[in-house]
Amino acid sequence: MVRALVVLPQVAAKRLIGRAVARLPQVEKAKRDGLIVVGLGTTNAYVLEELLGAPVEKGRYCAGYVGKKLGVVRPERRLNMVVLERGEPKTLDWPEILARLSPGDVVIKGGNILDSEGVVGVFVAADDGGTVGKFYAAALARGVEVIIPISRVKSVHVPVSEIAGEMGRGRLKWASGTKVGVFPVLGTVITETEAVEFLYGVEAWHLGTGGVGQGKGGVLLLLRGEEGKVKKAFEELSSLAETEKEPAWEEE
Repeated sequence: MVRALVVLPQVAAKRLIGRAVARLPQVEKAKRDGLIVVGLGTTNAYVLEELLGAPVEKGRYCAGYVGKKLGVVRPERRLNMVVLERGEPKTLDWPEILARLSPGDVVIKGGNILDSEGVVGVFVAADDGGTVGKFYAAALARGVEVIIPISRVKSVHVPVSEIAGEMGRGRLKWASGTKVGVFPVLGTVITETEAVEFLYGVEAWHLGTGGVGQGKGGVLLLLRGEEGKVKKAFEELSSLAETEKEPAWEEE
């Protein structure tokens, strides 16, 4: 067994996660035979790029974001959520999506926090629960798989269930930006570690997050495994870290 350390800036980490999600067997099958619902979100924008093979305006393919404050992308700037029907992009409203979702379809939904048990928390500001409020219960009831691309940067050390009990617009007296609640979500979680293991067949440990300069918001990974596989993973991830460019972002 050999080992290697690699630093992935945030944009490279999101690209890695996007590639892994797009190549999952259940996603490839849904792309051939069914529906893939790609919820709004900056990491999901990378997933969508990989599925479409075309660029996506990442600063517009999201609803809320964490910048200098908790912000919301104005509706007139926000791109429509994309649904792939047998690989072809469609713009469908939620009633139509819900009428058609069935086992074998896939819903891809990003998250904001990830606890040590693999439970994801989604920030919710809308009175109707937003996207997660519209689809999650229906997906579980029908046996539709929910895939959650999320970076280890968003790891927390308090259970999401406890955090959810402390959040909500009515509970928060002050907030930097938009007041939000937290909706706990379970599903197939794909972080940088799962992505590396799936794409390269090597073990990946998350050793740290954050840094300065290009490392701001990045992740540090330890790779472990057979020499040839670790070498390939290290070289390709190092190249990704050098070549992936920060997308344009307009703070609201």
